[in-house]
Amino acid sequence: MKIWTYRFCFTIDSRSYRTEVISGLKTIESRVFFEERELARDFTDIMQPDGMRNHQLRFSLSDGREVVVETGYIDWIRVGIAVRIDEVIAYESHPSKTINFPTVSSPDPEKAAKLQAEQVAAWGRNKYSIYVDVGIGIFFFVMVKATDDIPFSALVTAGAGLGVVVVQRFVTVDLLGGLAIFGVVMLLISAGFSWHFDNDWAVKMKSTILGVFVAALMLSDAMFNRGRYFGGRLLRFMPQPMDARRLATGMGVLGLVMASVNWIFAEFTSQDMWLYYTSFGDLILTMFLILAVFRYASIR
Repeated sequence: MKIWTYRFCFTIDSRSYRTEVISGLKTIESRVFFEERELARDFTDIMQPDGMRNHQLRFSLSDGREVVVETGYIDWIRVGIAVRIDEVIAYESHPSKTINFPTVSSPDPEKAAKLQAEQVAAWGRNKYSIYVDVGIGIFFFVMVKATDDIPFSALVTAGAGLGVVVVQRFVTVDLLGGLAIFGVVMLLISAGFSWHFDNDWAVKMKSTILGVFVAALMLSDAMFNRGRYFGGRLLRFMPQPMDARRLATGMGVLGLVMASVNWIFAEFTSQDMWLYYTSFGDLILTMFLILAVFRYASIR
């Protein structure tokens, strides 16, 4: 699943080249082009042991000089490139930054390898619950498009979620995550909301109302319980050390932001625009905001 495509342009001998870095849910692919001709590509699965390495795109100029385009993350959300001709820097997208993903920028190779192994293990534990979340979102989108009935679609989607809870009893992989009980409760509240307020506007506002409710729970846990309940459970999925209180605080603020954005789409855009946002856009926005929360909560 593609999340974002980063594009960079640079020139060599007055000729223009383009580099694309395609970031996915678990893969990263880099390609370099001259006009529309692909010159080189590199690909990694970030859940594999060497998945967070920088990409090296190599090609030769007509006079025999070797060009290496290095691509990679310079922080949690930004990608950078460096172009070298015969090992001499010819272009840098971020001259003051080091191209090296922050979670593996450790001077200790053993520590970096251990951290990478922990990230791979975390993905192995959580990937099925992520697949379920994405699948339910797509199911809701398809239901609305097929029936043009948002309340009915919300109830059917809630029923599908409860079906996952039943399936979880018969499989060993984790489909519901570390907050399973809380998720079931919120699912039931969501279904009750859709049933009681049987109109499109109320269903569209459900994410805002429930988002504020969940954010209040997170922030209360952070303020009065040092994040030991929600923050502590979320820590089970984190690939690196984090502070439970700061994690709960960050997730609470994230919830308020997402609730506000949903309100804006529900109030000021068409039903189709809101549907596209709630089915796909909010997932992408959440992923970017979660990276900011992780950075805030990380124990450095």
